[in-house]
Parts: sequence; C-alpha cells; structure tokens
Amino acid sequence: MRRLWLIFAQAVTISVAVLFVLTTLKPEWLRSNAPSSVVEILQAPPFTSEHEVAAQGSYAEAARRSMPAVVHIYTSKDVARPRHPLLDDPVFRHFFGDRQDNGPTQRAAGLGSGVIASSEGFVLTNNHVIDGADEIEVALNDGRKFPATLVGRDPETDLAVLKLKGPGALPTITFAAQDALEVGDVVLAIGNPFGVGQTVTMGIVSALGRSQLGINTFENYIQTDAAINPGNSGGALVDNHGNLVGINTAIYSRSGGSLGIGFAIPVSIARNVLEQLVANGQVTRGWIGVEIQEITPELAESFGIAGTHGALIAGVLRDSPAERAGIRPGDVLTAVEGRAIQDPRGMLEMVANLRPGRNAQFHLRRAEAELDLAVEIGRRPAPAPSPTAER
Repeated sequence: MRRLWLIFAQAVTISVAVLFVLTTLKPEWLRSNAPSSVVEILQAPPFTSEHEVAAQGSYAEAARRSMPAVVHIYTSKDVARPRHPLLDDPVFRHFFGDRQDNGPTQRAAGLGSGVIASSEGFVLTNNHVIDGADEIEVALNDGRKFPATLVGRDPETDLAVLKLKGPGALPTITFAAQDALEVGDVVLAIGNPFGVGQTVTMGIVSALGRSQLGINTFENYIQTDAAINPGNSGGALVDNHGNLVGINTAIYSRSGGSLGIGFAIPVSIARNVLEQLVANGQVTRGWIGVEIQEITPELAESFGIAGTHGALIAGVLRDSPAERAGIRPGDVLTAVEGRAIQDPRGMLEMVANLRPGRNAQFHLRRAEAELDLAVEIGRRPAPAPSPTAER
C-alpha cells in the first residue's frame, strides 16, 4: 500500500511540474482553437513597397509625394460697393432725382489652389481662380509665401499659369502619362477647400471625356467622386502613385457642397496649355470661321441627310477661311484630315488642334454630292473678356 501511495504522489508531482512548464513556456498549447471574438483580427505584415501600401488601402506615399507641390492661392481685387437700395426706390428718386453712387470701391478676396509644375516657379491653376485679380499671393504647404505674377490664361479651357517670385528651391509635381488613366482607377484630390487648409480626399475615376456641360468652350473632363469643394479649384488630381492626372475645376452641386460629381481637366490638356502660355503668353488654336449645329433626326430628314453623324454648317463668316475655301451654309462636315467627325464638339476640337497657316482637307456632303476642299487654317480669335475681368 505504501508503495502505491509513493507511485501516486510521484505521478501527481510530475504532472504538476509538466503543467507548470507548459503554462510558462507554451501557453498556446493549452488554449482552445475557437476564436476569442466573433471577428478575427489579423495583424498585417509591415509594408515593404509602394505597391503593397496601395494594395492595403493606404495612399500615404502618394499624398506625401504630391502634397508639397500643391499650393494655396489668395487673390484680391477692387470691386464696386453695393448700390444703396434707396437709390432704386421710385419715391426717393422722385424727390431727390437720380443720383449716382460713385463712392470708393472695396477689396474682395478670393481663394483657390494651384500646382507647381516646374522648379522655375510656374504654377498651374484655374482661370476663374485669378480672373480679375490685381494681387496674387501663393502659400506653400511648408509655410512659405510668394507674390505671383500672371504669365497667361486660357479662358476657353479655364486654365492659367502663374510665376512665383522668391528665393529657395520649390517642390514640383510629376505629370502622369496622358493615356494612363482608366475608369475605376483610384485618384486623390488635393487642395484647400473652404480655406481650412490642405486636404486630401479619395475617390475613383467615374468617367472620362465628359463634355457638353456648358462650363467651357473646350471640354474633355475627368469625372470623379473624390470630394471637391469651393477652394479646391486649381488643385491637383493625382493617381495612387502621386502623379498629376488632372486639375480640379468644377463640381455639380445644388447646395454648393460636394455631391460626389466633380470634374478635372486632363493632364494632357493642362500640359499643352502650360507649354504654350510659358512660351508665347497665349494659346494658339486653329479656326475656319463657321457656325456649326448638331444634326438632329428632324434636321437630317429636312436636309435629306442619311444619319446624324457630322456637323451641320449653319453659317459662314464673311471673308473667313471657310468662305474662301468654298464652304457654304447647309454643308455637312464629315471628316477633317481623314478623321471622321461625330458631332459639332468633335469638329471644334479637331480644327482647334490644327496649326494656323497650314492647309487641311475637309470632307463634306452637299445635297447628294461628296466634296473634298482644302482650307487654309486661320488663328482662332481671343475670347471676349468676361464681365468679372472687366470689373
């Protein structure tokens, strides 16, 4: 009996010792395989590359690359004071006559964003951000401030170029390839909305080639659902590597705030305008001097036209390149330099891209005949100043 008791005591002692060792050194061997919570929390490994960062949902590297080159633009200008309501009151005017309120003007401030496009200090922004301004100041993300001068502007695409004046190295942004963007790509909108400070919002490319919005003469917008608000105008739209793909320009809104429909000018257009404004101070486009109209099914039937492709010539300006080449009202332009015309906007863009002074082949339909005419391309006249610019 004593022998059995000693064996039992030794077994218990060994068991307790084994349990103590396992609890201390290998506690996981004693745990249940069931998760401790309903949702299992996984620890992701450290990021080792930019591609892994994007794959894990973080775009901090893209923001870090592009944010220093996005600037805040402050503008000011003189505007007429609001007219006193009594001056428009019929009773007041009856007793005191018509009085002109020629009092002093007041200063109006504006706010927008821009992108430093070169180390020489050239900044891309929207024309409506600086339109009519007589003082422009640019603030960098690092706190530095520079006065800026206007190099040139292009109201027909709503782009403008500024030149910073001041010492020190400037951060610049990298331009993306013009055909690198696709619907569904992730993009970041960077700017200074409502003057709260530099802000980054994320979305995707909702559509490409948006036009006929009535915003500008030449429209080929990137549509995105990245939040764009007042103050973001002129700021950067970048891809998930921090490369510039567009200049934020406009939003569709019924309240003044973002509704998830924003528009940006593609980098290909912005680069072309930038280079021309820096080199010449203006943008040169082709022009032939016609009024064009969309071909509706009703117009096609009345003119005896098969289909609605092309641009209907509604009028021809006197002594214009089109008149000298023999183009007449009622003709339908179907191709320029062998490229088919789908609609009036496509025809406008094709002609604008032609170099003034060269001859171009225009294919058109006149009644039942097909004609090819050589047209010497003229220079597109500058648009009339906007009322804002005149003030």
